[in-house]
Amino acid sequence: MTAIVHPLRFQIGARTLASVPRRLHRVGLGLAEVLGRAMPALPPLAPGDAGWLVTSVPEDRVDVPAGYLTLVRQRYERHYLDLARGEAAWLAGLSGSARSGIKRKAKKVAEASGGTLEVRRYHDAAGFAAFHPLARAVSARTYQERLLGAGLPEDPTTLIARAGRDEVRAWLLFVADEPIAYLACTADGAVLRYDHVGHDPAHAALSPGAVLQVEALRELFGDRFAWFDFTEGEGQHKRQFASGSVACVDLLILRPTLANRVLAAALTGFDRAIAWGKQSPAVARLGARLRR
Repeated sequence: MTAIVHPLRFQIGARTLASVPRRLHRVGLGLAEVLGRAMPALPPLAPGDAGWLVTSVPEDRVDVPAGYLTLVRQRYERHYLDLARGEAAWLAGLSGSARSGIKRKAKKVAEASGGTLEVRRYHDAAGFAAFHPLARAVSARTYQERLLGAGLPEDPTTLIARAGRDEVRAWLLFVADEPIAYLACTADGAVLRYDHVGHDPAHAALSPGAVLQVEALRELFGDRFAWFDFTEGEGQHKRQFASGSVACVDLLILRPTLANRVLAAALTGFDRAIAWGKQSPAVARLGARLRR
């Protein structure tokens, strides 16, 4: 494994104020490792490597090398859905308001499309090749791509190859024959990952992302997968649709050089200031005005 340059960001929400580059090994835990509560083995550092960025470490299993600088960059629940439960048990586990919300949103989308809820699936290589340009058109308009740089990849070559190996599941939601939301997931054995998702903001009032998510999950209960992995980060739909979660942290582990000590102190101080600001009523009001 080769380290690559990562920008360590001073960030407020999705907005980056400044960043400092460091050569890091990124080590991401898959859902099976998270559920196994294991700290992964860290690859050796080469000269010029600053350290490791380790994501989704179970909070109760953090074990880092002695003598290194360690910063917690994020805390979150890693949500997942046990597909072996079956659709009926999953729906029964949702709150009454969640179930009624699912029906209401689906009906609203169907009415906007002439009375039919139109979801198309693309699960093989030819299908994904057809899916990609349609989904890219939606992705280009999403906040995930514009603000986070996390849209659907422009080059579909790798995903088409994976689809040919039965490692991709993808869906599009249409309204009046126009795609308005997409979901593309990749497989790791019996786990399907929630990788690329987005919807056209012009149709946000229809909650198209939530509608498409539910329809995709319903189909997956009859597929070959045992788990659906909502991956890192929080989200209301993840909490609502998941059957379980694990408290996780993202760790930045750095060599104890002078430059890294200064950087670690600056990141820690900045994060504390942002956390304080979120608790300040005046700052919260200002943030709301800026968002408007």
